[in-house]
Amino acid sequence: MKQYKMFINNEWIESASGKMFDSVNPFTGEVWAQAPMGEAEDIDRAVKAAKAAFETGEWSRINGAGRAALLRKLGDLIGENAEILAISEVVDNGKLIREMLGQTKSLPGWCYYFAGLADKIHGESIPVDIPNMINYTVREPLGVVGAIIPWNSPLLLTLFKLGPAIAAGNTMVIKPSEVTPASLLELAKLVEEAGFPPGVINIVTGYGNTAGDALTRHPDVRKLAFTGSSATGKLIVKNSAEHFARVSLELGGKSPNIIFDDADLSNAVNGVLAGIFAASGQTCMAGSRVLVHESIYDEFTEKLVERTSQIRLGNPLDMETEMGTVAFEGQHNKVLSYIEIGESEGAKVLHGGKRPTTDELKNGFFVEPTIFGDVQNDMRIAQEEIFGPVVCLIRFKDEEDALRIANDTEFGLAAAVWTKDVQRAHRMAGKLNAGTVWINNYRKVSYASPFGGYKASGIGRENGMQAVHEYTQVKSIWVDTGNIITDPFKIL
Repeated sequence: MKQYKMFINNEWIESASGKMFDSVNPFTGEVWAQAPMGEAEDIDRAVKAAKAAFETGEWSRINGAGRAALLRKLGDLIGENAEILAISEVVDNGKLIREMLGQTKSLPGWCYYFAGLADKIHGESIPVDIPNMINYTVREPLGVVGAIIPWNSPLLLTLFKLGPAIAAGNTMVIKPSEVTPASLLELAKLVEEAGFPPGVINIVTGYGNTAGDALTRHPDVRKLAFTGSSATGKLIVKNSAEHFARVSLELGGKSPNIIFDDADLSNAVNGVLAGIFAASGQTCMAGSRVLVHESIYDEFTEKLVERTSQIRLGNPLDMETEMGTVAFEGQHNKVLSYIEIGESEGAKVLHGGKRPTTDELKNGFFVEPTIFGDVQNDMRIAQEEIFGPVVCLIRFKDEEDALRIANDTEFGLAAAVWTKDVQRAHRMAGKLNAGTVWINNYRKVSYASPFGGYKASGIGRENGMQAVHEYTQVKSIWVDTGNIITDPFKIL
């Protein structure tokens, strides 16, 4: 049993109440760690530490080059401790070690990329049409950033926020999901070792309706960065309005994976598997709606079912396992309930649809990789985010029909097009209502490329230079080089 403490102002402390909560290994169903039950008092302490660091502490005197050096050091430490970080996340949320090792080894890239931008954040010189006046802008950090992190990819989605926020000169209070507190507390050890000054990065563990709510309502938090459900995103926007905090929200999705009749079907099958069954479907960008041209629907479905039947479920820490668990019991029950809903709506289960009962798997929160055929786009399983290993197969007639179905959802996070027709690929990409469109691939991200959604899938962008701008504000400065004010009531 691991016992963790919170990280506030470079100190490892218990919660004000002294209470702890459990983290359950989703493969064994057993408690493996405990973390402090942070509440409003703990959030307030962390925000005050972050505010002091930003306004008067050592951090306020560190320039872009200094911030870059600290980010590079953190990146080095993450690389050196990639295996420890990967294992902590696997045991916390059931993701595959074969995926998490690759992911944690890639995380230093986020630190290095944003370190490279830290001393290149600048404004513009603007040629105004007023004689003897010079106008220029500067980009300044916002202040305290509150980051609320989901349970599906805690480390990666933290770096999406920490990299640009710290590069721009902000300070942070980070609240992990109560389901997965461990990996971010392991990351905090590296933050301390890297030499970040007190108060710059703080991690408070606790529940969303207490610690999370207090963070979103705190008047000294100038920006809220959140990844999670659209329903929670609405609450955060409402709470942020009380003190006019900025928000960036990366929310849900019901992303279409569109297979045309000229696609390489073997490649497309692998792309669909990567899009929905990797990470047990627990990704915001999951390709949960697969739109298949009617002329190849039967052939594609047969290939997909055959390959899906070969997916190896098992211990997420086993490198041979191809699909792990759902992260926690509540989500497990939700996924199974949606399978029941799909059957009641008239969709046909072509594969899976149940909880495995073998001795190896019976204690874990497993759901068989599930394929629904004969799905209509107005069914709940095609419109609502399930966030599990459940895919809906939907027929389409032509390009226009595919676009109509693909865009007929409240979400707009991602999409993919599988075709050998280059002109069609670009036409589709231009007309799909999605923040990211892949062509003949799926689920690729980079620290250099902006990521975010349309419609109910979010506000703002993460990654790339645009992410740095999300964590800055623009100040316009005017310099008079020789005018004499003769009429104080005349502005122009």
